[in-house]
Amino acid sequence: MEKYNLNHLRELEAEAMYVIREVAAQFEKPVLLFSGGKDSIVMFYIARKAFWPAKVPFPLMHIDTGHNFEETIEYRDNLMKRTGAHCIAAMVQDSIDEGRVTEEKGVNASRNMLQTTTLLDAIEKHKFDAAMGGGRRDEEKARAKERFFSHRDEFGQWDPKNQRPELWNIFNGKKRIGEHFRVFPISNWTEMDIWQYIYMEGIEIPNLYFTHKREVFCRDGVWMAKAPYMQLKPNEKLEVKDVRCRTIGDITCTGLTLSTANTLEDIINEVAATRVTERGGRADDKRSETAMEDRKKEGYF
Repeated sequence: MEKYNLNHLRELEAEAMYVIREVAAQFEKPVLLFSGGKDSIVMFYIARKAFWPAKVPFPLMHIDTGHNFEETIEYRDNLMKRTGAHCIAAMVQDSIDEGRVTEEKGVNASRNMLQTTTLLDAIEKHKFDAAMGGGRRDEEKARAKERFFSHRDEFGQWDPKNQRPELWNIFNGKKRIGEHFRVFPISNWTEMDIWQYIYMEGIEIPNLYFTHKREVFCRDGVWMAKAPYMQLKPNEKLEVKDVRCRTIGDITCTGLTLSTANTLEDIINEVAATRVTERGGRADDKRSETAMEDRKKEGYF
């Protein structure tokens, strides 16, 4: 990797460390949102470096839809055991059982939208006043509007037209009782930065990111994984393909990429050559023109 790229990545790393330390300094009870995807893995890795040799001074929290890839949960549990970190699992199924949300029906049903209620309830239950997420501005146009410190009102809602200035990286974490902040330490990273950093640091990632054989079906031009809760339409059929994930989320909305990338170098080369956006295969982003922004205003990640 070129020296320029190394310097660039070290600058991004230092910026993310600074933001994470600011969160630890300004807030009484922060939490790091962890999905088992590459962005939250990198964010947790940097948090560990930021406070080493002490342990990370805040817990992690996974909003678990119950419709995850098995590999994601296995990776999460092994990482927590290996690092000694504490991860709270907030279950969407509990929100359904308690009548807080109603599960969608039909072939396009997904629990992804239901995560918002589970997240807000967990923040209230544990009295978290800052929730760090792995969102990046290059991912999606709504996420490009976020500040590092993103204020949420007492209902957990976000107003993209009323955000605080962040001149010279001075972050204002002042809030009223009941309000909280979402914080995005890796806002300025790109997908390529993430992969180059993983390669540079030798970070272990779930094998879902590498090419593997899986039973899949094609829906609206996107390859989707077979799962017990995925209903096939009459014209859809299962096939075995060489695929990998570019993003990892709920199986019902995570599209797979046809790929032959078996190493980190292969993934970096593939990302450099592709003209499809990282979230181009995410079904949840295609429900409307403003799908992500609408969800974020209601309290989504």
